[in-house]
Amino acid sequence: MHLKNFISVLKYLPAALFLLSAACTSPDGQIESFGQNIEADITTLASDEFQGRAPASPGGEKTVDYIKSRFTEIGLNPANNGSFLQSVPLMEVTASNFSPLKISGNGADISLEYLNEMVVGTYRLEESVRLEESELIFAGYGIVAPEYGWNDYEGIDVEGKTVVILVNDPGFATGDDSMFTGHAMTYYGRWTYKFEEAARQGAAGALIIHQTEPASYGWDVVRNSWSGTQYGVASAGSSERLLAEGWIHVEPARKIFEKAGIDFDKALENAHQKGFRPQSMGLTASVSFNNEFDFSDCNNLIGYIRGSKYPEETIIYMAHWDHLGMVEKNGEVEIYNGAVDNATGVAGLMAIAERFAGSGDAPERSVVFMAVTAEESGLLGSRYYSENPLFPIATTVAGINMDALNVYGPTRDVIAVGYGFSELDNYLKRHAADQNRVVKPNPFPERGYYYRSDHFNMAKQGVPMIYANGGSDYIGRDEEYAKMVRQDYAERYHQPSDVVHDLWDYDGIHQDLWLFYNIGKDLANSDDFPNWEPDSEFRAAREATAHLRRN
Repeated sequence: MHLKNFISVLKYLPAALFLLSAACTSPDGQIESFGQNIEADITTLASDEFQGRAPASPGGEKTVDYIKSRFTEIGLNPANNGSFLQSVPLMEVTASNFSPLKISGNGADISLEYLNEMVVGTYRLEESVRLEESELIFAGYGIVAPEYGWNDYEGIDVEGKTVVILVNDPGFATGDDSMFTGHAMTYYGRWTYKFEEAARQGAAGALIIHQTEPASYGWDVVRNSWSGTQYGVASAGSSERLLAEGWIHVEPARKIFEKAGIDFDKALENAHQKGFRPQSMGLTASVSFNNEFDFSDCNNLIGYIRGSKYPEETIIYMAHWDHLGMVEKNGEVEIYNGAVDNATGVAGLMAIAERFAGSGDAPERSVVFMAVTAEESGLLGSRYYSENPLFPIATTVAGINMDALNVYGPTRDVIAVGYGFSELDNYLKRHAADQNRVVKPNPFPERGYYYRSDHFNMAKQGVPMIYANGGSDYIGRDEEYAKMVRQDYAERYHQPSDVVHDLWDYDGIHQDLWLFYNIGKDLANSDDFPNWEPDSEFRAAREATAHLRRN
């Protein structure tokens, strides 16, 4: 998305207008407008002037300036010692000179080619990386989940070794609802968790075996995502990362297991059974590559409305302001404007802030508005905030993340990613019912979408978060229209064609913003501290801070 120096001079609507019914639908079925600046903010944020809003770029700086000016105009309080800015130190890592991944021992002499058969990298601040003859350990899914009675590292020391692990989690493989969460992916199934856990176990390296179905994407996605410059949060804790982390294609993985004398299919079968035990493969792995580093500062923007009764307790609205910037192809520069993803979310964030600020009555709890950076680079801005919060995590009640709002018209349904995870479902269902809408779970739970946007970093800290959007049952439209919408956005997602265009129907955005606003207002004026469901991987973190909240 792209910003220009557009600042609306429209006055706040009269307070009476802010007291519309929760359904926000007029007698003739039309959706009431949520705010008058939404379209202008989206158009501005998605304009070419802002060059795709890449972090730490001239377009990114213009974006920051624009959001800061809008926060000021709205009347939000700066959250960081008089400033809206929270500096996020970014690290760019560009790797080169990859050797093949060599597997040796037990008569094996296997050499895996970079990109076609394996990818590897590191976030350690080391210019020259050498993983040398590191013992391979098959560690199943690489999961330690006490609440499920699961420990793939039990009984083995992986210090300085390289673990070979499977993507997703045992519930996906079995489809058994009593194992983890069945077909739906948990956080334990995400590759990010697996590398984190391997590092906690003291491993030097970790290699995930890629399989298309449990990963929910093909090898091309892995190869493209892991090649070129990678981004991370610069921190002194880089030494806690793995020396080498990466993926291997399933076909060479089969050959490696064969050389280890292990039946590959039987090993996978055993890995999703209770009582699985890790084992040495009798082989070693070696790989080397070089790194170049560049460092820059980018910014989250955070403002708030102070609560009148319990100002230390906060409700968060979140949206990421960044997109993919500009790319030169065949001598021409293409701009990735990111109109849906995520000019819509940022405009929605500011519209909700305007409505709270213009209501005339301060909520009992504080309401925080957070535009975070570097989501497209790995949820880095939200991760940095979650680890360096400006408001205590213990008294952060709940949050709503807005990432790619519905621009195709109002719907009779709401799709909740992470449905069934927390008690926030009750709020979502109640306020959706006020709009004569029904809440439906994401139809692809095995893809782990809940772990792929900014709310996830807050969830890891124990804060329940809503991530929802308009569904596919479009009011006044048929199934052919819904199919067209799915195809249209699939073709535009992360492409230069994600721009404001003639198919847009802003009533979908207005409908969802009414929903999100009313949920937040409800939470901001209650005594409730919603929790995760008992089987959630995030519940323990929530309960660990319960003693720091008021009774």
